[in-house]
Amino acid sequence: MSRVGKKPIEIPSGVTITVDGNNNVTVKGPKGELSRGFNPEIGINVEENVINVTRPSDSKAHRALHGTTRALLSNMVEGVSKGYEKTLELVGVGYRAQKQGNKLVLNVGYSHPVEFEPESGLEIEVPSNTKVIVKGTSKERVGALAANIRDVRPPEPYKGKGIRYEGEYVRRKEGKTGK
Repeated sequence: MSRVGKKPIEIPSGVTITVDGNNNVTVKGPKGELSRGFNPEIGINVEENVINVTRPSDSKAHRALHGTTRALLSNMVEGVSKGYEKTLELVGVGYRAQKQGNKLVLNVGYSHPVEFEPESGLEIEVPSNTKVIVKGTSKERVGALAANIRDVRPPEPYKGKGIRYEGEYVRRKEGKTGK
């Protein structure tokens, strides 16, 4: 049996969960609301302050869905109660980020500034001109926006310049050697 799938999910206080007949789950909490549809073959049981996920058989497809469904539900519960955040660092001479209204404006060595407008439910903070924090309730959307920002100028291995996640290790390479 799936080790992840059989683990129950604790529901913190202030979080409500509703499951309809087609396995569409809505999770509401202090930080917001998330909805997602799951495979109807997987059972989602909500009892008092615990969610249990069950599967109908031990087929490979059901085993895969079992753990995935449980992990996604757990991320939804954590997102509406605590929220998620990803921190990015800009490394390079003249690389800077600033916030203009709701937009993030990056100056990272191109002839033009690169602008990002976060979709609803996501928030971008710029505590310093070399640090960007992406916050939101959906782990998937926070990670996707952070990855899109990083893709503007990924870290390069020779000088280490670029946009990287906080704590990301960039493997450095030696440059060309002359004769």
